[in-house]
Amino acid sequence: MDKRTLAVAVWFAFAAGISPGSHAQAPAPRTLKMQSTWPASITLQEHFKIFAERLEKLTSGSLKIEAMAAGQIVPPFEVLDATNRKVLDGWHAIAYYWVGKNPAAALFAGPPGGPFGMDHMDYLGWLYVGGGLEMWRDFYQNDLKLNVIPFPAHPSSPQALGWFKKPLKSVADFKGMKCRQTGLNAEVYAKLGQSVVNMPGGEIVPAAQRGVIDCAEWVGGVEDLRLGLPQVFKYHYTPGMHENNSIGELGFNLDVWKSFTPQQQEAANSAVKDTFITWITRWQKQNADAMEEMVQKHGARILRTPPDILLASLKAWDEVAKENSDKSPTFKKVYESQREYAAKVVPAKRYMFPPYSFAANYYWPQTDKPAAGKKAASR
Repeated sequence: MDKRTLAVAVWFAFAAGISPGSHAQAPAPRTLKMQSTWPASITLQEHFKIFAERLEKLTSGSLKIEAMAAGQIVPPFEVLDATNRKVLDGWHAIAYYWVGKNPAAALFAGPPGGPFGMDHMDYLGWLYVGGGLEMWRDFYQNDLKLNVIPFPAHPSSPQALGWFKKPLKSVADFKGMKCRQTGLNAEVYAKLGQSVVNMPGGEIVPAAQRGVIDCAEWVGGVEDLRLGLPQVFKYHYTPGMHENNSIGELGFNLDVWKSFTPQQQEAANSAVKDTFITWITRWQKQNADAMEEMVQKHGARILRTPPDILLASLKAWDEVAKENSDKSPTFKKVYESQREYAAKVVPAKRYMFPPYSFAANYYWPQTDKPAAGKKAASR
């Protein structure tokens, strides 16, 4: 090819909108409307914003997300349906909010007990290695008939048992208490004697002030501090077994997802995983600072949950899970898949990993209050 012919070829390439060495134009920038179920002030909403920022960077600005908080377009518990109807391009929530559609939804949020003793990494292993993510998407698209695609998001756990106006001595103290609970956790605590009430997080403090509820479960640590729970309750019990390994969700309308280029889809996958790590590492420090502030500024009493409550909650969950497995083939299939995966990884991990409490108790002997801010004892 002579110089004149080459020059003509380059001119036509530019005229067609193709630069030398490339094969297609960069995708035009898009802004997606997505909404969460969370109040604007809490760190779960921050997770949503971190994801949006990360996706924009990984796509060189071709995908931007308007990460809206609860209620900005639709009520908190309507984000999934709104995404299905294309009122929203996507949502940010947690799967157990949809148990009214099908109880199996709770299994994709890291149900009580781990499940079966799994921690965050084990549960992610079930999702990414053990076929759980495919089950999750099949459940939404075929069982629930929703035109959406979900992804695992914020690891907002281990969560506390909750906040109470009176101290607890045993599971018997639950009898007659009116308590904010959600998802299948509400069934678990109902079996333990609570009168359960479902409400969005932003309604908990007003309900407690009016005497509508005697106790509430939200998350624990910084989330509870920002929500204002130490201002209306005195006794904070932790841990709980109902959400010791919860995983949230974000997702897109399926048509929106399919409209992404392969590179944009891969960027979204990477942003999901990157945000998971970025958020939880920050969150652990925020929780430690928040627990210290709860005690020193608000006079909260942070106490260990009585062991009989933890054991009773696991037994109640086993009953709830069996009842739902008997009624729903989908529930049973997913639950048994989790059991099978846990049966392999949990016993092996127990041999490989020392108990967290072993070194923790050596350096930070356990007391009734969090040991935040103390220096390691000399040995």
